[in-house]
Amino acid sequence: MAKMINKTLVLTYIYLLIYVLLSSGVILYNKWVLSPKYFNFPLPITLTMIHMGFSGFVAFLLIRVFKVVSPVKMTFEIYVTCVVPISAFFASSLWFGNTAYLHISVAFIQMLKALMPVATFIMAIVCGTDNARCDVFMNMLLVSVGVVISSYGEINFNIIGTVYQVMGIFAEALRLVLTQVLLQKKGLTLNPVTSLYYIAPCSFVFLSLPWYVLEKPNIEVSQIQFNFWIFFSNALCALALNFSIFLVIGRTGAVTMRVAGVLKDWILIALSTVIFPESTITGLNIIGYAIALCGVVMYNYIKIKDVKATQPITDSLPDRITKDWKEKRSSDGESPRGGVELNDEEDPLITSSRLSHIGRTQLGSHTAV
Repeated sequence: MAKMINKTLVLTYIYLLIYVLLSSGVILYNKWVLSPKYFNFPLPITLTMIHMGFSGFVAFLLIRVFKVVSPVKMTFEIYVTCVVPISAFFASSLWFGNTAYLHISVAFIQMLKALMPVATFIMAIVCGTDNARCDVFMNMLLVSVGVVISSYGEINFNIIGTVYQVMGIFAEALRLVLTQVLLQKKGLTLNPVTSLYYIAPCSFVFLSLPWYVLEKPNIEVSQIQFNFWIFFSNALCALALNFSIFLVIGRTGAVTMRVAGVLKDWILIALSTVIFPESTITGLNIIGYAIALCGVVMYNYIKIKDVKATQPITDSLPDRITKDWKEKRSSDGESPRGGVELNDEEDPLITSSRLSHIGRTQLGSHTAV
């Protein structure tokens, strides 16, 4: 049993490492493709539509052709009332988030993403899924102050890119809350593959509207280079990220994923300054981000306490891994409940809708295909 637990722990950390590397790599790859200084494909909606189309096609093959995954029971009512609005906000978050790459650096984008808990908390209160609390409000205020300081210290501050990124954060936060309100109310559970199958085509349709108005004229009048292998590998990386998320779900808890998310953010900030020399980090950037991070950590601690208060018996990590392993064996490979939802700007999916509030909020801060 001890050997089994050790092997499971090793596999868990390997999957976490793969997730961190792929998540960071996709964000940097997207920046490189979109940036006018590098590959020079300044069409973020087009790039996102390529990802949506490719992901939806692969999901269709896995479900309908190869039958690797079984489709869920999806009625027309559920599709219209749940999938369509969720897809609309998901498409918006990807559109806004990818457009921000044209105007601001990857490092500054990661700092702005510290606002994700703030946005999710506000949207949860508006939608009635959470209550206004003084302790959480003070943490959100600390996060906001930190982001403002970081923004003030940004040398290459761009109001357009900042507005796009903030709008993307709030669109993603609303999508997360809607996922909880709409899908959970219907009792619908989507794994990453079925999420792609239902969400990606609908998001593709929504993105086609702004694409026709904003980017189609530019494609017709300008000489835009199109390299099949660049876009294929870029979409493949995004898809690989989705499958790495599938491996991570159920193998770790929200706390571990939050630590991995913070680690990924720091890796991205450091790597972006090396890969993109124009990205300059100032002392105020670091101080502001550190303040915001303190607020996020305190917020995480409060939410973890809330969850523990509702769970009288708390399993240790080895016990939880053993339990998950047994559940996986008994459920014939079905993804276990209680997983953590990963919502990075780089991953075009929503995962199981039966997720803890902790997992939804934090990992929404890590969303760009």
